[in-house]
Amino acid sequence: MGTDLSKIRNIGIAAHIDAGKTTVTERILFYTGKNYKLGEVHEGTATMDFLQEEQERGITIQSAATTCPWSKDGVEYKVNLIDTPGHVDFTIEVERSLRVLDGAVAVFDGKEGVEAQSETVWRQADRYKVPRLCFINKMDKLGADFEFSFKSIRKRLGANPIAVQLPIGHGNDLEGIIDLLTMKAYFYDIDSQGAVVTEKEVPEQMADKANEWRREMIERAVELDDDLMERYLEDESSITVDEIKKALRKGTIALQCNPVFCGSALKNIGVQRVLDGVIDYLPNPQQVPEVQGTDPRDKEKKLSRKHSNEDPFSALVFKVVSDTHGDLTYVRVYSGVLKKGTRLLNPVNGKREIASRIFEMHAKDRVALDEVGAGNIVAVVGIKDSITGDTLCDSDNPIVLERMDFPEPVISMSIEPNTADDKRKLSEALVTIRREDPSFRSEYNDETGQTIISGMGELHLEIIKNKLVRDMKVGVEVGQPRVSYREAIAGSATGCRGIFKKQTGGRGQFGDCTVNIEPYSKEQAEADGLKYTDNVAFVNAIVGGAIPKEFIPSIEYGVRMTAKSGVSAAYPLIDIKVTLTDGKYHDVDSSQVAFEQAGRLALIEAVHKAKSILLEPIMKVVILTPEDYFGNVTGDLASRRGMILEQEDRNNIKVITAEVPLSEMFGYTTVLRGLSQGRASNSMEFAKYAPMPMNLQKEVMAASAG
Repeated sequence: MGTDLSKIRNIGIAAHIDAGKTTVTERILFYTGKNYKLGEVHEGTATMDFLQEEQERGITIQSAATTCPWSKDGVEYKVNLIDTPGHVDFTIEVERSLRVLDGAVAVFDGKEGVEAQSETVWRQADRYKVPRLCFINKMDKLGADFEFSFKSIRKRLGANPIAVQLPIGHGNDLEGIIDLLTMKAYFYDIDSQGAVVTEKEVPEQMADKANEWRREMIERAVELDDDLMERYLEDESSITVDEIKKALRKGTIALQCNPVFCGSALKNIGVQRVLDGVIDYLPNPQQVPEVQGTDPRDKEKKLSRKHSNEDPFSALVFKVVSDTHGDLTYVRVYSGVLKKGTRLLNPVNGKREIASRIFEMHAKDRVALDEVGAGNIVAVVGIKDSITGDTLCDSDNPIVLERMDFPEPVISMSIEPNTADDKRKLSEALVTIRREDPSFRSEYNDETGQTIISGMGELHLEIIKNKLVRDMKVGVEVGQPRVSYREAIAGSATGCRGIFKKQTGGRGQFGDCTVNIEPYSKEQAEADGLKYTDNVAFVNAIVGGAIPKEFIPSIEYGVRMTAKSGVSAAYPLIDIKVTLTDGKYHDVDSSQVAFEQAGRLALIEAVHKAKSILLEPIMKVVILTPEDYFGNVTGDLASRRGMILEQEDRNNIKVITAEVPLSEMFGYTTVLRGLSQGRASNSMEFAKYAPMPMNLQKEVMAASAG
């Protein structure tokens, strides 16, 4: 706990799928002494990919956290490292990791440069204001091109990359790197797994190129510091290496630049230098802004906490993992000190929690701690009622830290237990998965007796199914994946009335309300300062007591529940504002149940008047195909109602960016392989919801009614 905060770095490794993130992480663990053997993704031995599913597929599914030491210039540092997935179905893992990190290393493929998912991750990091440095990996790959990859960072991400290294050779000829700060060349001995590094002068044939890149680095670095800029203009030779580093650090932390490193993690070239870069350029916990939050007793009151052990304790839960010895709750401690056995408050749900044990994690291994201070990332055992995004804090000084936004699922499928025992196990298993994965949803349909599970993509659902069957031993039958549509309204409607009357011998039931409805977005709600829950804003505009106050929440509840289950089809109704304008009540017969039903009927009437439309999820699809198959691929996209947004030539490869409805994309990867003799690849991510063509709407509505 006594670690000086300036000696801590909380970082993540993030990138497009297959850019080599996990290999980079494995090398970091090896060089920091956490691993004595190199783990390989392609052999299924990567330390951080410890789930069976990850080892079989060679991809990262859940972010794994580890703590490792790194020594630089004789000073010991502590690096809390999170390896995040690159596959778009697990974007949520990246999202929640970035929320608690102070810095990130963005990894790029030396041949491909910036790819589709790299852009998504970069935008997420922008949203959470996470400083980044870049590592152009796979420089040993055939066709690797440092200059192309470097330029793609500027062009496609709108970033300000500043190269601090150059590769010596590329492809099979990659030997080492040139440090542009010291103007020294470093050659890596492959036989010693990169541990033996020889420092030499810059090779003669690369001197001019290195000088050119160094000049550009200095010019860009001095732009980040006014005093340095003045001195540079007076006498450029007076600028020292330390001053350049200082300017780069200042610019990186202020999100004004991104230092760029290069190498090959697989060939063990350049990874130690990236670790040095993490220390040199990424912030320690004290150099990021104070964490912001609100007072749970007064939502309007803003609070903040300093990153220090002296402030009251506050931490954010960013991950929950079910474990045989009790759930592991991963937290980022922002302020204060947490001691083993401390009672904590979850101000989001008002529950009390006990941190019975604290562990510093190394992938799936752990080290027990008695206490932990600000700036650290640890796993806690004993937390029962807190989920991802919740705050844990000191009971006497409550604060609710800013929550995370989780995307809506776009795909669902039915799942049915085989036996009565499986039915019981299934409900428990789904609760566990929901706690672990906030982008997963499940609900039981009373009419069909089926459980519907929803997620971010086909792979996401497939992995959840495998987890249920293989890890949790639940026998289930699953249906075909289905698209999660949404319902919206085409126009507005006023004076829509819902009357609920029931006379049964004694006391009757009576509720009567009138509402207006209009299309309404989250942005409008924020501008108007209205509560916008589950994509619905509800406004009470009753005057003169036409309906007693105690019945208003029942009307709102009826409206919200009806919107959730859908009106014209069994899909959630979104992006609406419902204004309650008038109504009537009966002294004896009116009740909360009656007004709930009246609210339901009023909304149904309003949606029919305003004309219901179905929205479908549209995916952004990026396809890389050799030119020979360009016509096949674009023709196939057109047949899937796809709209091509842009085309780009990258060497002899065509890069197509298109928007295509999700319903047309099931099994697309297999079709694309067939169209291109296995040579084209694609990535897909959710872009937006958009109205469906009318003929298809009718088909979907008929199917959901049937």
